[in-house]
Amino acid sequence: MNLILLGAPGAGKGTQAEVICEKLGIPSISTGNIIREALKNGTEMGLKAKSFMDEGKLVPDEIVIGIIKERLAKDDCRDGFVLDGFPRTIPQAEALDAMGVVIDKVISIEVADEKIADRMAGRRVCEKCGASYHTEYKKPSVDGVCNLCGGALVRRKDDAPETVLERLQVYHEQTEPLKDYYLKAGKLRLVEGQEEVADTSALTLAAING
Repeated sequence: MNLILLGAPGAGKGTQAEVICEKLGIPSISTGNIIREALKNGTEMGLKAKSFMDEGKLVPDEIVIGIIKERLAKDDCRDGFVLDGFPRTIPQAEALDAMGVVIDKVISIEVADEKIADRMAGRRVCEKCGASYHTEYKKPSVDGVCNLCGGALVRRKDDAPETVLERLQVYHEQTEPLKDYYLKAGKLRLVEGQEEVADTSALTLAAING
């Protein structure tokens, strides 16, 4: 099954992507993680993307679309995938259609801006493997240390309060119109984000299977 996860930054898409992948046995494709890996390796694409990410802006389409096209061509995507962070604009969605990629369902995680701002303030990311944690909702076993690789947990620059507000504004202006795009295609499913991650996951899986 080919899925897209929508939702404002901090709505919990990444966590839901992990749940879906474990349940369905398909890969999660996060453009953010791919770009950060490119940055870590010092690639030209990563360096180009960094300036946009640091300012809370969207990475240009020509960079993102190229990343996605290469990723979807890999063997592990044959039985399906979850796109997390792409498409973010109508032109990106149209580019995905033009590539001949058939999307079965689009799940939008709905969370109020005020709650997102609170969540982002506590988010921490492993500087080695990119795993995500939260000081309140998803604590590591050892404070400040990644459970998976032992790397240090840090707050990303784009999780700073002033950057979060800018990212939310960009989301509402550029990404939220995708809901209408996929609603017209009959593929959109809305999921109300809950306080407990497990409750949101149950609703997400129900929306996929329904």
